[in-house]
Amino acid sequence: MLRLLPALALLLLQTPAHAQQADQVATGEITGADHETYKQIPFDVPEGTERITVRLTYDKANKTVVDLGVFDPQRFRGWSGGTRDRFTLSASDASPGYLPGALPAGRWHVQFGVPNARKDAHSPYRVEIFLDRGTVRNASAAIADAPINAAPGWFRGDLHMHDAHSDGSCKSKTGKKIPCPLFRTVDAAANAGLDFVAVTDHNTVSHFGGLRELQPYFDNILLIPGTEVTTFGGHANAIGLTRWVDFRIGTPGVPNVAAVEKAVAEAGAILSINHPGLPSGEACMGCGWVWPDTDWNGITAIEAINANTVNTPLSGIGFWYKQLNAGHRLTGVGGSDNHNPDAEAGRAGIGRPTTVVHAEALSTPAILAGIRAGRVFVDVEGTRTRVLDVEAVSGRTRALMGETLAPGAKLDVTATIAGVDAGKAVLIANGTEAQSLPLAPAVTFHLDRKAACGWIAVNVTTQDGKLLLVGNPIYVRCGR
Repeated sequence: MLRLLPALALLLLQTPAHAQQADQVATGEITGADHETYKQIPFDVPEGTERITVRLTYDKANKTVVDLGVFDPQRFRGWSGGTRDRFTLSASDASPGYLPGALPAGRWHVQFGVPNARKDAHSPYRVEIFLDRGTVRNASAAIADAPINAAPGWFRGDLHMHDAHSDGSCKSKTGKKIPCPLFRTVDAAANAGLDFVAVTDHNTVSHFGGLRELQPYFDNILLIPGTEVTTFGGHANAIGLTRWVDFRIGTPGVPNVAAVEKAVAEAGAILSINHPGLPSGEACMGCGWVWPDTDWNGITAIEAINANTVNTPLSGIGFWYKQLNAGHRLTGVGGSDNHNPDAEAGRAGIGRPTTVVHAEALSTPAILAGIRAGRVFVDVEGTRTRVLDVEAVSGRTRALMGETLAPGAKLDVTATIAGVDAGKAVLIANGTEAQSLPLAPAVTFHLDRKAACGWIAVNVTTQDGKLLLVGNPIYVRCGR
């Protein structure tokens, strides 16, 4: 007996985005009469659906076997046989064996193939259909992987890299320069000992399906889908995207930067401005951030350290500090901007610099939340051992990087530092070096409220001022 239970529209709209609730459920039974036959399980896809996830459970007793596939109203969309019990499809990506593309509204059907059902078989099955539609993200929740590490901690990653899906290159087996396969980029990141990477090809999402295929193999590193939104007035990484966003600022559908920011947020991602200190023009077309109508409330981070500009006048540090001084809360991050996983001479390898994020778990939502929270530091040389954490205390109140402190007359700022043999700790107050002290496992600065008002941060440098570790701000209220 087959039951198809479409979810009520009201329930669909009221379901929290994080809930994993099936929108439609079909149940039935495989019997001996189904042996070596095909069986269609219909379901309906409403207008505006952005992702579909299908999950199958059935009784495998007595050697019953069910193969799994799907058809949309017009065409075949994929087949995984008996190898998986769930799959997902969207315009940008799909599970291996399935075809991404538009999700036409109408009657779809899950396709069963039954290569084996014994004569006396009575095997109940349940097919659950999950949909992403509007603010509801049931399909994304149903296909989401468990955290690679469920414990909180510091996680090291690289938020900016490219492969064959845009302008990444490497050498072929015979030594020719070729567009570099995504697998090579991910393999290099894993070999670098990173905990996570965001692969951010220019303006495309064609690599998302590849990341979905590679993640089960690379089960010790989190692969975060991203896009470098590349415009005529600047580049920005959309990190954690679930779908393509239109980058064509100035066209009717994308009138301004705010439209891009809105689309990125609706797609579940954060936006981080890349290499903002670079020039724009023929020297580096569209590289520097020059959009005059930027809504800074829609920006989460700034790439303060890009491998190609670190410790140069083109560094993003000054741009970041300027925005902090204007009152915008923005997390400073780093990115290798790697275009070749072999890291040929003169180019940074993947993971140099490293963005180190304190997160509740090693998962995409947790890493994004950690970046938003701002308890982040950048390991400029991409070591795996250096640590920087900062705490400000005033009376009975305290704050960590990314938090806000309401100080009394005085406050103490303590930097906990590890993995650096020599150099100095530098206290930054509103973009200016306020104090410096010799390195120690814990370095404490003392300052009054007036000097701290606005924001403070701690960096670690060599004796001659070369950046090694870059800390994020603690925001300090000016009033009592």
